[in-house]
Amino acid sequence: MTLSRPPALSALKEWDAQCQLLTLGRVSLLLRKGGILETHDGFEVEHRRFLLYPTFLHQNPQELQPQYQPLLRPDPAPGQIVLPALAEVVAVHKVESLEAALRLEPLQALTAGAIERRFHYRNRPWIHALLLRVRPLVTPLTLEETPDLLGCVSWVPLGDAAAQAGVAAVGEAELHDRQDELERLLTA
Repeated sequence: MTLSRPPALSALKEWDAQCQLLTLGRVSLLLRKGGILETHDGFEVEHRRFLLYPTFLHQNPQELQPQYQPLLRPDPAPGQIVLPALAEVVAVHKVESLEAALRLEPLQALTAGAIERRFHYRNRPWIHALLLRVRPLVTPLTLEETPDLLGCVSWVPLGDAAAQAGVAAVGEAELHDRQDELERLLTA
């Protein structure tokens, strides 16, 4: 009998404040456009299961809703990457209407101005809305910061890194309610 290895993990870079909110279950939605070094087509949902990679570069207090600004902090472990949670994509929508994208403001952490800026980034009017099931890791995964983990890209391959996820931060009934609200706002 041959045992298959689990697929290699990747991580999605996101502002630390947003990673905290997802890991705590306060939000389940991310709005993504892509990093400076993304391919010509921009951000794509390359993985349906990934670790959250908190970034401190480019966090902008003016682009976070006021109630989330207290989560902004300096990097607590310079030289290391501390990955707090495993995320699984429950739903993904490519939102091509600015009005629909702005209706999602209450479900996530960015301000309306930040949503609009990301929507129009690189003169490509769209944004991805990712509804995530997030499971905090039993023990956060700490990696040494190396050149291959840096740069303005969304996805980072982690090779043989392994992590054990715990219980979901948001129960299935609540996540279903959040998904229903997302669908309602996108079709309003």
